Amino acid sequence: MVKQLAFAITLLATIGIFSLTVYRIISFFRLTKPAFPISHIGKRLWIMIEVAIGQTKIFRRPVIGFFHALVFWGFCVIAFGSIEMVIDGLFGTERCLKIAGPVYDLITASGDIFGLLVGVSIIIFLIRRLFFHIERFEGVEMKSISHMDANLALSMILLLMISLLGMNMTYCSGIVFSGEQTDGVYPVSSYFAGFISGFSASQVTLFHEIFWWSHILLIFIFANILPYSKHFHVFMSIPNVFLSRLDPLGKMPNMESITREVKLMLYPDSIVSTTSACASVERFGIMDVEDISWKNYFDSLACTECGRCTSVCPAHITGKLLSPRKIMMNLRARMKEKGPGMVKNGKGFTDHKSLLRDYISEEELWACTTCNACAEECPININHPVVILDMRRYLVMEQASAPGGIKTVFSNIENNGAPWQFSTDDRLLWAQNIEINVN
Repeated sequence: MVKQLAFAITLLATIGIFSLTVYRIISFFRLTKPAFPISHIGKRLWIMIEVAIGQTKIFRRPVIGFFHALVFWGFCVIAFGSIEMVIDGLFGTERCLKIAGPVYDLITASGDIFGLLVGVSIIIFLIRRLFFHIERFEGVEMKSISHMDANLALSMILLLMISLLGMNMTYCSGIVFSGEQTDGVYPVSSYFAGFISGFSASQVTLFHEIFWWSHILLIFIFANILPYSKHFHVFMSIPNVFLSRLDPLGKMPNMESITREVKLMLYPDSIVSTTSACASVERFGIMDVEDISWKNYFDSLACTECGRCTSVCPAHITGKLLSPRKIMMNLRARMKEKGPGMVKNGKGFTDHKSLLRDYISEEELWACTTCNACAEECPININHPVVILDMRRYLVMEQASAPGGIKTVFSNIENNGAPWQFSTDDRLLWAQNIEINVN
């Protein structure tokens, strides 16, 4: 009973803290703008299964992608054991899901094997980060706190796997003393149980309790650390893939307000209500976080900071300032900075800074070629060019700010009806004196 009470208090505290964090994040989402309707559910589910569950984009780097996939799949399997621990902790049962019979044997065996595989994979990740210079892990946006965050999360996952295997190992060893039948199958832990055969039954029981509490407390702590870490993608990546833009990557979204005005000019008799046609637009494009859509913010929270986007960006490769990863990290950091003030004082709140220029420079934005290599490479389908394009729109439409070459194109379109510096009367001069043989 004491164990159940202690567990219940710990669980309530964990849920309470996590709920406050979720409430804070939801309050930030309320500050954002609409994005696109969520339709074609079947297609979205298939993309989610293929990209998120199947980890297809991760396997573009086959070796390290394989180890990352092991970690992801391992977490999915081990989650069943975590659910069982919560039920056991609340009701004082022992491996309550054993009623599933052969299915339980499969789950426990898979979880036991994945516990070892995930642990080995995490050790490999830590060695790469600590002792190898991986270029895509570096960059102006990757501060020391970013590296500490990654190392802390990886270390906690490693401890989770150690405590899981320790718990299973002591359980298998304890069964030998009790003479009962093992509930579930533990191919890895039963092997390691032989190394503690010299301990007494009371010692094994004590070790089992230590590993059990260590594992569940690490889960609770890790769950509340994740929202403040790059590893928040543990929660956000799968829904972010489900919410992917379904349009082809090369198709840039139009601005509804501009589209409406153009249609009114071309088709004045079209069915558009006067109210909606004359509705004021708060701002063209994105200047700060109050201008972003909920999907833009979702992308920033889901970002894994893996650097795959930046590593394939042609602008970044050729030495320009643009880093697609930095765009997402800056957006997330800016919301974290300004969001509380807007929640408290309304969207009109200002701290005399903005996402544009204070976080992201014009030079970065105009370096983008909108080739969509970053969006194509991103393992969780983040669409960086959409944000970049909207920030450019603000510069051009609100501040008439653009590189000289682009301003020349704008002037030519306005004066000549084409991007080139020729009048409409001279467009066909190139075709004079050309004879075409029709035979």
